[in-house]
Amino acid sequence: MSCSDYRMPGRNPARWPGLLRLLLWFSLAIGGAAQAHPHSFIDMQTEIVSQDARLTGLKMTWTMDEITSADVFYDAGDAKPDSVTWKKLAAQVMANVLGQHYFTEMYRDGQPLKFEDLPAQYHLYRNGLKATLVFVMLLAHPVTLAGSPIIFSTFDPTYFVDMTYQGLPAISLPPGLAPRCNVDLATPRPNASLQAYALSLDKSDSPGEDMALGKQFAQRVTLQCH
Repeated sequence: MSCSDYRMPGRNPARWPGLLRLLLWFSLAIGGAAQAHPHSFIDMQTEIVSQDARLTGLKMTWTMDEITSADVFYDAGDAKPDSVTWKKLAAQVMANVLGQHYFTEMYRDGQPLKFEDLPAQYHLYRNGLKATLVFVMLLAHPVTLAGSPIIFSTFDPTYFVDMTYQGLPAISLPPGLAPRCNVDLATPRPNASLQAYALSLDKSDSPGEDMALGKQFAQRVTLQCH
């Protein structure tokens, strides 16, 4: 089922169906710490995709926190994993991700690298008590791996959703690239005033995408090949 079968929503969260709407609103179910940004959490893993000594894309695995996942499972009901219900839910989620260019920025020599408008594949499934989205996003124009470093970050600009790699092993290379490529993961340390500002925002507040609050908390992956 292609995500192109579904109309891509706009940036108004009230119009977002599926998972990302739940990511923004799930904090209604809990109190206390949920009043501050971020409201939801994604544990990320990324595989570098290559062909003929060129970077062709990324395969991403996003695992949602248990509370957010519970809302996803509620939408899915008792439907079987390969049912139309799950496929429709996956398409809705993927459409939201596409609406934000996969929530990912990639650069080489300061120039942005664009991804294809549609993923090569995607799948949403139950992983124990958590929901996991797997998708492959391909570069519109593959680039030679050797040369200057390729840098990418994945983040929600509004910082409603925290998107994090749990260490360098979460980013993997194909076996053939391991001898000639190095991967570095840099985690920012925002200053105290920025952290305090994020903590001061409750679930009804939005810092606005122009501020790019999430970018200031985003991890940076650097791929250097020889």
